[in-house]
Amino acid sequence: MNTIAKEARINYLINKSEFIASITPAQTVDEAKNFFVKIKNEFSDATHNITLYTIGKTGEAGHYSDDGEPSGTAGLPALDVFRKNNVTNFACVITRYYGGIKLGAGGLVRAYSSAASQVLKAAGISPIVEYVLINLEFNYSYLDLIENRLKNYEIIAREFTTDIKMIVKLPENELNSTINQLISLTNNMIKITIQKR
Repeated sequence: MNTIAKEARINYLINKSEFIASITPAQTVDEAKNFFVKIKNEFSDATHNITLYTIGKTGEAGHYSDDGEPSGTAGLPALDVFRKNNVTNFACVITRYYGGIKLGAGGLVRAYSSAASQVLKAAGISPIVEYVLINLEFNYSYLDLIENRLKNYEIIAREFTTDIKMIVKLPENELNSTINQLISLTNNMIKITIQKR
C-alpha cells in the first residue's frame, strides 16, 4: 500500500465551474473528519464539498459522499482514483463552485476524477514502510562491524554490560537480509530476537 507524501491543494476550471481539491495525510477516521470540517468551513459558500477518505493498512476504512451531486458522479469516481493507486491514510475534499453550465453525469465523473488525479499528483505517492524492532546481543569485538552495517537504521537503545545489547528499528522488508548479514559478519556469534510485530 501507499500513502500521500504531503498535504496539497489544486484548483482548475471546467465550463466556468471551479474545482478545488484539498488533501492531507490522515491516520484515523477522526483526523479525516476534522479535516473535512476545516475545509468545509473554509469553503462554506461552495455549491458542493464532496468528501472521501481511506484509512488503515489495507484501506479497510473507506468513505465518500456526493454532497448533493447526482449519486455516483462525484465521491465514488474520485475515491476510485486513490484505490487504483493503492493509496490509504488520506482525507480529501473536492470543492465545487457552480459556474452556471451543467456538466452532465459523464462530465461530473470526469471533473471529479481529474481533480482527484491532479491533487494526488501534487501530494505525491510514497510507499508505506512497516518497521520492526530487533534485539541484538554480541561481543565487543564486533561493535564496529555491526554499527557500520546498521548505520542506515535507527538504533533505539544500547547497553554495555558483559556483552553489547542493542535494539534496532528497521524496515520489515529488509529484516531477513539484515539478519543474515549480521550472522555472517559475526560468524554466528550474535543473538538476535525479533520483537513482537
